[in-house]
Amino acid sequence: MSCGEPHEKACADILDHLYEYLDHEMPAGESEKFQVHFDECSPCLEMYGLEEAVKKLVKRCCGHDDVPTDLRSKVMSRIELIQAGEAVPEQGVLDEARREQAARDEARHGEPAASAAEVPVDARSEAARAE
Repeated sequence: MSCGEPHEKACADILDHLYEYLDHEMPAGESEKFQVHFDECSPCLEMYGLEEAVKKLVKRCCGHDDVPTDLRSKVMSRIELIQAGEAVPEQGVLDEARREQAARDEARHGEPAASAAEVPVDARSEAARAE
């Protein structure tokens, strides 16, 4: 995606790091360059708006769920595998993280935690995997 105009930062670079910008995970100077790009580039601004809306929707719909502590790193690892063209295990990242969290909870509290089969998997995550 590109508007065809020259920019200090290329559209591809902006879109590759869009979630870092949305999540405020980049240095201020870099963040300012993104804002300048959005001011100049309507296709990237549109993509930013779309992704921001998705992020807000997910937070509103799923923000109350307990998320396993290491889920983000597992998701990022899967994304890196996909980007590298490597095979990705079929097991769902969320299911795997829930099982690992349950094992940690059991070790801490000495009580058997709910097995992954007993942990309800949200219909939204099932639908996302089906796509």
